[in-house]
Amino acid sequence: MNINAVIVEDSRLARNELKEFLKEFPNITILGEAENVDDGVILIQETKPDLLFLDINMPEKDGFQLLEELDEAPMVIFTTAFDEYAIKSFEYNALDYLMKPINPKRFEVAIQKITERMNNRTALETSIEKLNGDSQIFIKDGEQCWLVKIADIILFEIVGNYTRVYFDNNKPLLYKSLNQVEEKLPNSNYFRANRQQIINTNHIKNVIPWFSGKLKLEMINGVDVEVSRRQSQSFKERLSL
Repeated sequence: MNINAVIVEDSRLARNELKEFLKEFPNITILGEAENVDDGVILIQETKPDLLFLDINMPEKDGFQLLEELDEAPMVIFTTAFDEYAIKSFEYNALDYLMKPINPKRFEVAIQKITERMNNRTALETSIEKLNGDSQIFIKDGEQCWLVKIADIILFEIVGNYTRVYFDNNKPLLYKSLNQVEEKLPNSNYFRANRQQIINTNHIKNVIPWFSGKLKLEMINGVDVEVSRRQSQSFKERLSL
């Protein structure tokens, strides 16, 4: 599987080191490189890569600010000389965090992660094209795997650039954006309650009038979902409330 990547790193030597490492992985194509955040944002928007090698400490703006400027970010491997940002990096759903100077073996582990993630994404895209109430989708999050019937999913929720899936007592991450998921869902039972969440109307426990004409939905798993004002009206029309 071919993986398209870009590098955003202010050090020319560090960029060259990454490119040297990547020669061992012919399935990864480097679409371009940038040495600062502003150029990096433009590069990512133009090329839409699968993978981003991203330095954290750069002049004027840092790597975290770059991700915040993107509407939809690729999978990210942070590369930095500082270990103090490790925890924060995973708040941004980083795939991995490599310390400089980068160890070749550790780099190989990171590439294995991206390859596995891309394989999972391909499997999902193959199955999600045919989604209906009886369809099943395969989800892998860390070491755990599920084969989930689409009708059993209670809700989808944005987490950074990915989507959390709620079913039974589970809530693994799906490595696609909520908008991508929404495009493949059956229209009959799934409803976009707000910018953050899509709910399965078959799993609503209670509907509560809320502030300013809005509604609050109590789902069967105990999660409360506040419906936006615009969507509240649409929801009422849909269910003839």
